[in-house]
Amino acid sequence: MNNTDGHLIVPLGVEHVTAMASIENQAHTHPWSETGLKECFGPLYRVLGIKQQDDLFAFAIVQQIIDEATLLDICVAPDKQGLGFGSLLIQQLIDDAKDAGAVVLMLEVRQSNGAAKYLYEKVGFIESGKRKNYYPTDDGYEDAILMDLSLS
Repeated sequence: MNNTDGHLIVPLGVEHVTAMASIENQAHTHPWSETGLKECFGPLYRVLGIKQQDDLFAFAIVQQIIDEATLLDICVAPDKQGLGFGSLLIQQLIDDAKDAGAVVLMLEVRQSNGAAKYLYEKVGFIESGKRKNYYPTDDGYEDAILMDLSLS
């Protein structure tokens, strides 16, 4: 799809779920399960990854219903974070959503995830709401910040 300095952005299939789950477990305190990841393959979903040779180290999942796209998950292996790969994935997702006729790309992010919020704001997402006590934490729950990016 897109080649950047030996890194390739590619569509992923269900055969990549084990590698995706491994990245989730390394990067997130409350990772998605393999079962949850497997459910994100079908006509309403786009799943992209970044590989170097055959090594998958980042992925993103978008669901699109008519003209509304939702970023469900984006994950970069910890040893590749802070190198711009999240931004590369986001830009590809935005381009793909526009190409598929989406007018908005929506997401939710943990209130405590400052790095992700910064990434989203940098490409133009704006805060549109909040879900109280949405995400589990080690000692309770935290809010989800809802963010939207107009694509029209």
